[in-house]
Amino acid sequence: MIYLYIFSMALVTYLIRVLPLTLIRKEITSTLIKSFLYYVPYVTLAVMTFPAIVFATSSIWSGIAALVVAIVLSWYERSLFQVAMISCVVVYLMEMILV
Repeated sequence: MIYLYIFSMALVTYLIRVLPLTLIRKEITSTLIKSFLYYVPYVTLAVMTFPAIVFATSSIWSGIAALVVAIVLSWYERSLFQVAMISCVVVYLMEMILV
């Protein structure tokens, strides 16, 4: 039974990677499809990262506060190091306040 599961997972993975190569022969000209394909990696990364940001702390509120601060700092084009350090400080301070 386990071999059936492994085979089906391998088949699905293979089909997902091979079908677009075989079915789409010419260049994609649709701006809708191009923009969709452009944003897929960013959305995937966000979906995997967001729960870790919010639930990594002992309080969900400190995670949310750090997320908001990180978004604001990123909006004002701060460096990645500054955003990470200030977000860590916000989590630390929020944890001290909430405990």
